[in-house]
Amino acid sequence: MKKTSQMDCVPQSERKHIVITGRSNVGKSSMMNALIGQDISIVGDAPGKTTESVKKPMELHPYGPVILIDTSGIDDASEPGTRKLSKTIKAISGADFVIVVIEAQERLNKAEKEIFSYLEKLSIPYLIAVNKIELGINGELLQEIKKMKKIHFEVSCKEKVGITEIKTKITRMLPSDIEPRLLGNLVKRGDIVVMVVPSDICAPKGRLVMSQVQTIREALDEDTIVIISKDKELRSVLDNLKKEPKLVVTDSPSIMRVTADLPDHINLTTFSILMARYKGELSEFVRGIKRIEELQDGNNVLIAEACTHHSLKDDIGHVKISQWLRLYTNKNLNIEVKYGEDFPDNLSDYKLIIQCNGCILTRHNMLSILKQAKLMSAPIINYGVLISYMHGAIPKALLPFEEAVFEWKRKTSPVHLQL
Repeated sequence: MKKTSQMDCVPQSERKHIVITGRSNVGKSSMMNALIGQDISIVGDAPGKTTESVKKPMELHPYGPVILIDTSGIDDASEPGTRKLSKTIKAISGADFVIVVIEAQERLNKAEKEIFSYLEKLSIPYLIAVNKIELGINGELLQEIKKMKKIHFEVSCKEKVGITEIKTKITRMLPSDIEPRLLGNLVKRGDIVVMVVPSDICAPKGRLVMSQVQTIREALDEDTIVIISKDKELRSVLDNLKKEPKLVVTDSPSIMRVTADLPDHINLTTFSILMARYKGELSEFVRGIKRIEELQDGNNVLIAEACTHHSLKDDIGHVKISQWLRLYTNKNLNIEVKYGEDFPDNLSDYKLIIQCNGCILTRHNMLSILKQAKLMSAPIINYGVLISYMHGAIPKALLPFEEAVFEWKRKTSPVHLQL
């Protein structure tokens, strides 16, 4: 029986993703094989040998478990090459670190400079591997790299020169793990937290939705006093408490009723906004608010649902958000709903992306989606921020989060339509 190592037990979603990219036939697959110490990727003389991303988990000493991703070439101008480029950019957007492989005898071209631009826009750390030095080095290439002040290593994957140095540098440049928490900085031991959980026809029978379960579990782990209430019972709950709650968390569609029953000085937020901070970047979703006010007749809007399910008559994504957005903007919008984790390739065609709360997504998945939207200059917002805004609960629902309040203050709040 094969012995299972500790590394094998770490799921891919929890590993740091190291993406290897570059032009066709520069030695990306050879770089992957050299880093792993095994012949995993196919290496050949014909350009464009790798047409699909190849993934391989490995232990990067002394850092720990990572996953290496070998991508297709970035310079093929043919129709298949266009598809490759899209997949390469998607792979890069999900990266924690990138190795850009360049052939030592060449000069930097437009595609490579665009990759540098993408990486810097997304603040993804990277280095350049100048490969095939056994065949000679173009001095002008090194001058270009040094002039641009890029970190680079001169290597030979074939002769295993410089590989150890690259590994050492990667371990120093990889982002450190900071485990986010749903209620981090918001509550402490002994605080009262009221969770407003209305009946949700979209939730599985007899169960709560995942965001509610996770928040309740973490509140208990923080040794807070957790009280569960329906929206129509909140006023009675507050009247019977001897001590005011530190925080009230509600389901987004109930935000108006909860706001009406809650004193202004008690902190309020939603499960969706908590998830936005936990799995993504809350400030990025707050930035998406501005685009709501700029929508015009005929604009394309994408509603992105991570999971696939049958749409019910009151489905929040497929039905309610579409209705509310059209009512709020009073515009004839082209609203498209997509299911599954993959974004369309044509994100730049959408004036606004509305992302679900990502209950089934990992933080890595959500950050990848945000980066893809950023690369395509497509404003993005999540369900919770959008619903709270259209119902007039912003900035109230953002007040517990300093970074979100700061972002909100950078824009002028318009008059809200009462829905």
